[in-house]
Amino acid sequence: MSEHWLGIDLGTSSVKVLLATVDGAVVASTAADYPIEQPQPGRAEQSPEAWWRATAGAIKDLRAKAPSARITAIGLSGQMHGTVLLDARRQSLAPAVIWPDRRSQQQVTEITESLGAQRLYAITGSPVSTGFQAATVRWFQAHAPALWQQVSMILLPKDYLRFRLTGEFAADPSDAAGALLLDEERRDWSDVLLTALGIRRDQLPPILPSGALAGTLTTEAAHVLGLPAGIPVATGAADTACSALGAGVVDRSRLLLTISTGGQLVQPCHAVEIDTRGRIHTFCSALAPAPGQAGWYQMGAILAAGLSLRWLRDQVLGWQTHSAYEQMTLLAADVAPGADGLLFLPYLIGERTPHMDATARGAFYGLTLAHRQAHLVRAVMEGVTFAAYDAYSVLCELGASSQEIVLAGGGARSTLWQQLVADVFGIAVAPLQTAEQSALGAAILAGTAAGVLDAADTARRWARYGAALQPDERRHAFYRQQLAAFRALYTRNSGHFEPPMAAQPGIT
Repeated sequence: MSEHWLGIDLGTSSVKVLLATVDGAVVASTAADYPIEQPQPGRAEQSPEAWWRATAGAIKDLRAKAPSARITAIGLSGQMHGTVLLDARRQSLAPAVIWPDRRSQQQVTEITESLGAQRLYAITGSPVSTGFQAATVRWFQAHAPALWQQVSMILLPKDYLRFRLTGEFAADPSDAAGALLLDEERRDWSDVLLTALGIRRDQLPPILPSGALAGTLTTEAAHVLGLPAGIPVATGAADTACSALGAGVVDRSRLLLTISTGGQLVQPCHAVEIDTRGRIHTFCSALAPAPGQAGWYQMGAILAAGLSLRWLRDQVLGWQTHSAYEQMTLLAADVAPGADGLLFLPYLIGERTPHMDATARGAFYGLTLAHRQAHLVRAVMEGVTFAAYDAYSVLCELGASSQEIVLAGGGARSTLWQQLVADVFGIAVAPLQTAEQSALGAAILAGTAAGVLDAADTARRWARYGAALQPDERRHAFYRQQLAAFRALYTRNSGHFEPPMAAQPGIT
């Protein structure tokens, strides 16, 4: 019976699990959903127990699909930045606060001002944002002091899941970096930040390499999951770091662009390379620093990529069929580049890179009576791609010189979007055909912890790509002009994004 590695990716809306063989073939996969709770406007919470139940259900379903597979190691990937607080009995004190949460804006300002932005970037490689663990902890200290007094352990989401699997506490550098409590150079918790934020070192788990053995499956967990006890469990890594592994993006020659709900651009780097203007994040990768091995990555993030298309589908077009996205892209393909003068700013929930502007808002500009549904779709797709290029331009400014873009997420399944990216960026695009690459990256780390795989080499071998698309030079030149207009539209309106006054109660 051949060896199989179990990869678990604890995402924002669902957990995905898969079984991979030694050659990277995925023999079975499944997923289980859980909700995002919003008890108040601007808040985003989840139940850690819901994560565990969903994971158990997904693994049982997976076992039913591949009953003869021999699982020899487990790896983990997970949503970044979130906060799970445990008491001395190792019980959750409150729902987990996850990355979309916006309650900690005041704490973001306090942390940045108290440490100084440049000092913060120098230590952590990144600006702090709402939803990041550092800001969330500070919010609990200020607004729930009685609860904070009971906190014995602070965990990131995937590290809570591993605790349920093994009974052991651990974190890895890639996920810990997203907490904004890590010294990026030393790949350990920052004493400066812990002191500034009033966090004891024993309230945080020890940091182990992503591919290290962090424990074994307990008898209790094995009974719940329907697996044998004693299976080795890897430390794992943040979902973005695992995604880069699963996509085979492990050196500077390639850039990973993921177009899903949001959009992320990941550029591997061999040292801590920081943007002193705070427009990007520099985080530890799932790989240990070594000659020829990228131990860090720079990340630009846009907030509403596929989300913009979903908004157009649901709130404007009102299309609810299963083939709605296919219909939309077919319409857009019939419209010439530039959507007949229509531009779209995709800042529906503010924007990260390069603006770091929570007040930014979306807009259609240039509407005329001649514009149809097809033009709206084309403008949205182009606007999202322009926003991604804006983030890419920051990476280029900092030295990125990728020869190829690996396109992942829903955008990788659209030939139109593949060509749009190639034409706007002026770089060849290789669409990733590997499904659930974060879970696959977790499986790679499982094999690494078992002592069977080399993570970087395996990542290169396991990734699967479609035929590369080359940029069209004429369209690229045209989109350079469009990009200038897109940027000017934000610049002209950046001071006017605050919404007008809403009607007072009783006014109809």
